[in-house]
Amino acid sequence: MDMITLGRTGLDVSVAGLGCGGHSRLGQSYGASEAESVAVIHRALDLGINLIDTAQLYGTEDIVGRALKGRRDGVVLSTKALPVPKEGPMKAKRLRTSVEKSLKRLRTDHIDLFFVHGMKVGDLHHTREVIVPELRSLQQAGKLRFLAASEAFAIDHGHDALGQSLDAGDDWYDVLMVGHNPFNPSARDRVFAATEDHDIGILVMFAVRKALASSEGVRRVVAGLIEAGELDPAVVDQDDPLGFLLQDGAASTLAEAAYRFARHEPGCHVVLTGTGSVAHLAENVASINGGPLPAVQLQRLDELFGHLDTVTGD
Repeated sequence: MDMITLGRTGLDVSVAGLGCGGHSRLGQSYGASEAESVAVIHRALDLGINLIDTAQLYGTEDIVGRALKGRRDGVVLSTKALPVPKEGPMKAKRLRTSVEKSLKRLRTDHIDLFFVHGMKVGDLHHTREVIVPELRSLQQAGKLRFLAASEAFAIDHGHDALGQSLDAGDDWYDVLMVGHNPFNPSARDRVFAATEDHDIGILVMFAVRKALASSEGVRRVVAGLIEAGELDPAVVDQDDPLGFLLQDGAASTLAEAAYRFARHEPGCHVVLTGTGSVAHLAENVASINGGPLPAVQLQRLDELFGHLDTVTGD
């Protein structure tokens, strides 16, 4: 497993991180037993993954806690809480209670990376004025090591929340979780340019979702882009839009190409991968550990999709 320093945190982390949410939630979304989900986490650790990412919203904190029993040392554990859940803005006292519950479910006395989950533009003021001061207090108490923020990429395709936060000079987070893939590389200019300057750690999500997991998914997204007038049909092979990524031994699968694309993006540190299958996990880790894509393929991706910020690749 390749390792990297996670920006100014100084943490030594694996370039592949295990995501315990997404569509799969360690297989829980598809009927996996708790033992099967625990086995995925154990396999991740055996493969050299030392960054495990979960969240209160995912419903997998308890499974992660069980899986890490006796193996917590050396693991960089990440979880999250929404700043504004459905019932209204999170108050300081309720946030503290929420963190305590996460600690209990995770069976640990500290969380290494605590994320403000899915931060949107409308959440920025409340996060700065209420959430961050309470998180700082919890940090001083030793319950949280580093503060972080994830974006709501599913609805904020253009990184508006993180962009506005970075423009405002926010310095409370040491790590950001950002959506980035070949169909939407807009974080390259809107996020990574600033985070590199400030040595902020980056975890990439949405590197491979439904669209990049199959040729059918790719064709669906490309057809939508053409219909929306965002992609010229004359410049793309509509039958096999990303076939060039599999030519001349560049990559063996589209998923592999997408993982390598994200992994070697300047400014990126960790690529998250989520699955309920130990075999699939091993394949994904091998892809993330692979080298950069050839320059000619990267140039072609940029020509086709470098201007886009409207899709997630899901």
